[in-house]
Amino acid sequence: MISENTINTRQGNVNRAIQTIVATLGVIFGIGGMSHGFFEALQGNTATNGYVIDAIGEANRMWLHGNEPAFTIIPNFLITGIAAMLVGVAVIIWSAGFMYKKYASLIFLSLFILLFLVGGGIAQIIFFMIGWAMSLRIHKPLNWWRKVLPVGTRRFLSKLWRPFLIVSSLFILITLQIAIFGFVPGVSNPDSISTVMVSTLGVGLLFLILAFISGCAHDIDKGGVTNG
Repeated sequence: MISENTINTRQGNVNRAIQTIVATLGVIFGIGGMSHGFFEALQGNTATNGYVIDAIGEANRMWLHGNEPAFTIIPNFLITGIAAMLVGVAVIIWSAGFMYKKYASLIFLSLFILLFLVGGGIAQIIFFMIGWAMSLRIHKPLNWWRKVLPVGTRRFLSKLWRPFLIVSSLFILITLQIAIFGFVPGVSNPDSISTVMVSTLGVGLLFLILAFISGCAHDIDKGGVTNG
């Protein structure tokens, strides 16, 4: 998890818990995009023969379903891979260092769209759309959440956003590991591994949403963005 203290909030009034959640998500999926790019580059200076590709070619595949599907507008595996790694780095840098900026959410979305277009992966789409939606609240008052979360509930939830974010991050990282290596202790059947992978991804998504709700409670209680 990206430490809240490492996030630069010197410019503007921001909801810092939400900012940290979005930054953490961006870093994780920036790394995911880089991993796609790495395996794409390993396939060498060869044609992709289409827009939808397997980021991990047969020569480097570590389990039956470990092909990591991706989309690319670049008809070459090596160039696609290099582009995905470079954009992945840009996503990490922007997420970790610049989410306090006024137009951070727009650039955040633009970078992830670019990452998708250059082979950064397909499965991450739902997460970066959710992350972008969350990023829209970094500089906005949380009036709706103030209404729907009673004071007692806010005080309880405000203490949980970091644990929820840590759990979400761990499960998403476990999913990325399974997608590449297919390693699940005690499980060898590829279909069962796929089921575990989908399950861990779902748990990661659930805890991400819980982290966001708790982050809203935290930012309200700590005097985040207000109408004034």
